[in-house]
Parts: sequence; C-alpha cells; structure tokens
Amino acid sequence: MIEILRRGSMEVVTFGETMVMFNPDSTGPLRYVHNYNKTIAGAESNVAIALARLGHQVGWFSKLGDDEFGRYIKSVIMGEGVDVSRVVIDGSRQTGLVFKERFAHVNPNVYYYRKHSAASNIEIEDLDMGYIRSAKILHITGITPALSDVNRKTIHHIIEKAKENGVLISFDPNIRLKLWRAEEARATILDLARQSDIIFPGIDEGEILLGTDDYQEITRIFLEMGNKFVATKLGKKGCYVASREEQTYIEGYVVEKPEDTVGAGDGFAAGFLSGLLRNLSLRECGQLANAVGAMATLVRGDMEGFPTMSQVRNFMGIEKYIDR
Repeated sequence: MIEILRRGSMEVVTFGETMVMFNPDSTGPLRYVHNYNKTIAGAESNVAIALARLGHQVGWFSKLGDDEFGRYIKSVIMGEGVDVSRVVIDGSRQTGLVFKERFAHVNPNVYYYRKHSAASNIEIEDLDMGYIRSAKILHITGITPALSDVNRKTIHHIIEKAKENGVLISFDPNIRLKLWRAEEARATILDLARQSDIIFPGIDEGEILLGTDDYQEITRIFLEMGNKFVATKLGKKGCYVASREEQTYIEGYVVEKPEDTVGAGDGFAAGFLSGLLRNLSLRECGQLANAVGAMATLVRGDMEGFPTMSQVRNFMGIEKYIDR
C-alpha cells in the first residue's frame, strides 16, 4: 500500500453542490404526491458525512444561497461532524433543489432545480487554498464541472494546486446525463481521471467513457492513465480493486430488499478512502467499501444509511452487536 498519511488539519476535503431534496412519502407520479420529507442530497457531502461517521476528520465546502434552504444544508452537514467553515454564502443566487419520484422496485427519478444556483458558480476567489493543501486527500466528482464553465475552471485550478502540495486526488466520475451531453462529459471526465490518484468508476461509466463494460479492462485503462488505485463498482456483485502491484475481485454483500440505492456509490467511495486512511490492505479497503455501500441501501434517503465504524464492523461480522 502507498503511505498516504501526512500532516494536515483534515484527512479529506471535498467540495461540490448539495441541494435540499424533497423525498415523497408515497410512490407514483409527482402530480399525485402531496407530502414530502425534506433532507439533503449531494454526492460530495454524502462522502464527507459517511467518512465523518466512520471517524475521520473531513471538511466540505461549497456555495449556498443566503436563504433558509442554504442555512438548512449547512446546519445538517455541520451536525454530522463535518467541518463547514469554508462554505461561502452567495446573496445573489439561490440554493439548488431536487425532487425524487418513486415507483415500486425501480430506481427513483430525480428532477433538478439547480440551474444558476449558488453552487454552480464556485469561483477561484471563493477558495481557501491553504485549507485544501493541508488535506491528505481531495475528493471530487464529475458532477461539479457539469454545472458550469466557471466550476470547470475552478476544479482544474484546485487539482493543480493540491497536487503541487502532495494531496492525493480522489475522483468519482458520477456521470449525470441530465446535466450534460455524453460527448462533453466524456472529454472533461477523462481529463480529470488522468489527473487523479484514486478513481471509482462504475460499469455504466466505463461504457460511456471507455466504450467497454469489462471491469478488468476498465481497471486496466485507468491504471495506465496513472491512477494509483482503481476501485471499479460492480453493484450488488461487489467490486474489482487494483493498484499497480495487485488486483482482486471482492464479492458484494447481499441485501435482499434494498430500501434506496441512491448514495450507495458515495458510501462505497467513503469506505474505500477510510480503508486507505487506516492503511488497510487493498482487499480490506474493498471489503469495507462494499459494506458501507451495501448498508447505505438499507435506509431511505441519500445519506441517512451511512454507518459508524462499529456498525459496519458488526455488519461485516468482525464485531458482535449486543442489542439488549
């Protein structure tokens, strides 16, 4: 394994848009839904929250509107033990929203209301580069550059400055075709992949980016691009994890009746990063990633199902849980 521990106030820093999500309490088209549960949704803040629950020092920053939704997001993420001290409040733009639409036994539809949101305009001037450079790992996703040209410029600037200071770049492609065309996404995301040290591709993303759904081929290509670690997500089948020294398939955990699959990929990434930070073996990193991702599906909501380290160790059979 590569030694990644270094001095810094945060183990992981991440940034990107988090929205207020309205989750319906019933299934069917939204025109027939009248009641919603309010929570938050954002891939990067999901990873931050999952890592914080696993016991890590994590910072998340973004831009939020000077509105009640922005205040709600900041409060929730801070309440999960994530540092939000570098969040910028933008009085000229609103906080983004997202609505889920549920149908039985299939993944939910999502409807975004995020165009021209505060987080779609994260500028270089908004950054505290000292804060970013102090981290061990910077985690980014392919969602942030999809939101605007401004964000695309900013993410490249952050990566450049972070790498100059030895910060490892963790990247989840997270392709969202509701935000941009496949051709545009492919060029930008492959560029970011080449600058990353750790990458979390899925099979669908492999097809879009590389033209293959062969997980071993996907892994091989990203290793050749220069990534130190590739953790290819195979859904309920588990994962295929690789470094330049070793590669291994790791079987997934069986969840008979998943409640909500959204957030599982973010939990997977957090589990893998937690393993790296704990200097676990590559296989152990993959096992922890599979377990956290699986547990995320047990609870409705994007981030509500992320476990503590004690809970995930119990789920994996490492610790015995005493319930009474």
